[in-house]
Amino acid sequence: MSSPYRSVWISLVMLSAASAGEQRVLRVCADPNNLPFSNEGGEGFENKLAELVAKDLGARLEYTWWAERRSFVKYSLGAGLCDVILGIASGVERVLVTRPYYRSTYVFLSRKDRGVRIESLNDERLVGLRIGIHMVGGDYAPPANALAGRGMSGSLVGFSLYGTYGEANPPAKLVTAVDRGDVDVGIVWGPLAGYFAKNSPTAFEITPVTPIAWMGVPFIYDISMAVRPNDWALRDELDEALTRECPAIHALLTSYGIPTVREGGPKCDGFQQQPSVSSR
Repeated sequence: MSSPYRSVWISLVMLSAASAGEQRVLRVCADPNNLPFSNEGGEGFENKLAELVAKDLGARLEYTWWAERRSFVKYSLGAGLCDVILGIASGVERVLVTRPYYRSTYVFLSRKDRGVRIESLNDERLVGLRIGIHMVGGDYAPPANALAGRGMSGSLVGFSLYGTYGEANPPAKLVTAVDRGDVDVGIVWGPLAGYFAKNSPTAFEITPVTPIAWMGVPFIYDISMAVRPNDWALRDELDEALTRECPAIHALLTSYGIPTVREGGPKCDGFQQQPSVSSR
């Protein structure tokens, strides 16, 4: 998420106990060019989370680099190449998911100096604006459906999540377009908006998209790890690691500017300060 579609995005591969006397290995499949989630330099927050979990489990972390596209679960976890996927929407079927480690939302993104603070897909000011939104293949991100239902398909400007081969940080192009005024407002998956806005010299307004769903399609997602449907032991072990490392995970999300939704989101015993959706 990754949008939640990209959140089939980083995976922990072949988590297994090594033979006696050998250190356990946590092998991770990760996209080498998918910030803020992962990159080959290990700079993404899910790179850091993989390191955190590996250390908690007393395992050595190894990477296999794999570009994330559609059917990633089918061809990685489903094909037996991966034992765990990091950053998957908790409601995805045909996998066994861990407890969520954060909850995020689609957000509106605009330049603060423009004074356009949009909070609702029903805001009449959207009429006539150029609205940038990410596309996965030929499909717009979910909030586009609500705008299409209002007859505003012609206002949408699509930006590919994947970009072209070798292009650095393709999701950032939408944030750049908002910055330059190529579009008036962006509708962006929260982690992407928060990270790229945080690392821009421009001050942006970031507000969660409301309503939180349209025609049964949600715009807020819990994010988990996933294992194969019958791998209960590994799922339970990861749950325990996520519980132990919950405060560190929240601190990590905050450091990357990842906006989270407090209501219904993961809680940590004795840990009250959770990051929340805010403007910069």
